[in-house]
Amino acid sequence: MIAAGLLLGSGAHAADAPHLAFALDGARSGYTDVTADHLYEPGTYGYEATSKPGDRLFSVAVPEGVYRVRLTFGDRPGAVTVKAENRRLMLFDVPTGPGHQASREFLVPVRTPALAPPPPNAPGGAAVRISDIERKTREWDDRLTLELLGDGDVSTISINPVDAPTVFLAGDSTVTDQPYEPTASWGQMLPAMIDDTVAVDNHAWSGETLKSFLTELRLDKVLALAKPGDWLLIQFGHNDQKANWPQTYADPRYTYPAYLKAYIAEARRRGMHPILVTSPERRMFQPDGTLKHTLADYVDAMKRVAAEEGVSLIDLNAASRRIYETLGPERASLAFNDGGRDLTHNDNYGAWMLARVVAAGLTKAAPTLAAHVQPAFRAFDPAHPPLPGTIAIPASGAHSDIRPAGN
Repeated sequence: MIAAGLLLGSGAHAADAPHLAFALDGARSGYTDVTADHLYEPGTYGYEATSKPGDRLFSVAVPEGVYRVRLTFGDRPGAVTVKAENRRLMLFDVPTGPGHQASREFLVPVRTPALAPPPPNAPGGAAVRISDIERKTREWDDRLTLELLGDGDVSTISINPVDAPTVFLAGDSTVTDQPYEPTASWGQMLPAMIDDTVAVDNHAWSGETLKSFLTELRLDKVLALAKPGDWLLIQFGHNDQKANWPQTYADPRYTYPAYLKAYIAEARRRGMHPILVTSPERRMFQPDGTLKHTLADYVDAMKRVAAEEGVSLIDLNAASRRIYETLGPERASLAFNDGGRDLTHNDNYGAWMLARVVAAGLTKAAPTLAAHVQPAFRAFDPAHPPLPGTIAIPASGAHSDIRPAGN
């Protein structure tokens, strides 16, 4: 069997991709045998370099689209955590060995910056305007990348193109698939909480605002990929409130609600279900043990828009405040990047908790999506968060000095 990239030229679509099947633990009929020293080359398949011993980074060249990935596990006792693309959490601590489930499936969206070019006399662009930093990540490339963590035994990987309903995420650094440890955001934890019939496609990026997400053609990309019945989660505020960013500042009284309404209108025009998500609070404790309200005007504005437009809202701001205040100043710092020195961006533990809030919120905010939230994640009480140390998501092997934008 040959990887899709060897068969398809540029401009190919997932519907044209062949079914791919790889054996990682020895040759078997119907599978392409991949040895541990088989390195990825452009347009093919194989392992990529990683800085963490035992970390397995496996890539396959595929066209843009949504893919069903099926893993089968061997008999060696252990556990496997699987991440895709920019550290999207797909499977968390799956036990392997005799007596355990023999296989698991999940959906992975793969995308490129390309857009359908506008007519010669029309404004616009033929690609999303991604930065040089973002171009170095695994989010907008020509391959599907899986990171296999843990001591469990993965026997085979099957990859098949599918047409699936999708949850699209639009937002900033507190939502994005953060590419490098130890930073993490709730958007990259959410896929592990949704079942294997719905894809989560996270288009958020660090430093984004309602305005920049438009001018960089990111919303155009979402709308180009969307289908009637899909969902669009919208969370902006951290960077929109920065008056010292004059080109992207959005006043909470006028421009911020106006742009939110434009997003809602564009989603509805295509039959999507827009859902607003208030921004998580910064970890700025006051002497009385409560958090300073740094986003109140934007939270209030978003709530007004939700009421005026009849749109569902998940109040992540209120839930994050409750979580951090319950933990207290010392323990709450353990939910944040850079050993707690970062007051805005979470680590894996903090991102996991916020994703729990969003997953539970979807059961009420999105009736057609509720049944696709994994049963274990349909409820979450921010007043009783899991304590630090109780959620241990394995760290990824890749490292970088790149820092998330915006505080």
